[in-house]
Amino acid sequence: MANELDELTGPVNQEGKDVNVIAKQIPVTVGTGSKVFEVLLWVLGIIPGVIFTFVKINAGKYLSQLQQKIQHDASEIDNYLEQRVVILQNVAKILEKSIALDKETFVEIAKARSNGNLNDQAAGVENIQKAINVQLEAYPDLKAHGEIADAMQQNSYLQKEITAARSAYNDTVNTWNREIFSWPAKQIVAAKRGYTTRIPFTTSSEVKAAARGTFF
Repeated sequence: MANELDELTGPVNQEGKDVNVIAKQIPVTVGTGSKVFEVLLWVLGIIPGVIFTFVKINAGKYLSQLQQKIQHDASEIDNYLEQRVVILQNVAKILEKSIALDKETFVEIAKARSNGNLNDQAAGVENIQKAINVQLEAYPDLKAHGEIADAMQQNSYLQKEITAARSAYNDTVNTWNREIFSWPAKQIVAAKRGYTTRIPFTTSSEVKAAARGTFF
């Protein structure tokens, strides 16, 4: 039997293809077969029915704990984003003492600190850093300022932590999206509770476009 996906003879997209996250929640459902399965267990005897009831209880506990893990991972991202905003705010204050810093920078800081949406907050932080970088490029001598250099180093460290936290969040979301469709117990419980798939972290089209730019 030949390979279903053959890299030598199969169709190849010479133009390449960008990847996007589909922002759609898929509800968990079960069909008639699942209902028949549960009824059949009770028909076969009390013991099979009781055993599966406890299996469903444990499945429900597991999904509840997994849901809390998603919240925890999201909170970790939020914490790191907040720290980045504070650091960049301090840099902006130091810069303001030396130059007439664009007031729009402080507007972006206020937006980022008040925004509860992780994607929007992340975009706001990137806007702040962009504005600060523009100022530093215009006044290269300021890069040697000790406090600014230290703050930007901390900012770089936090960006790495945010990337790691986003990966952890996406891993948990992936686990959730897989487990809620694990038949029979987890899928039946998820359907009864009205659970849906979760959407992993996505980046903005602006950041994607910037990543395709020339840096060196």
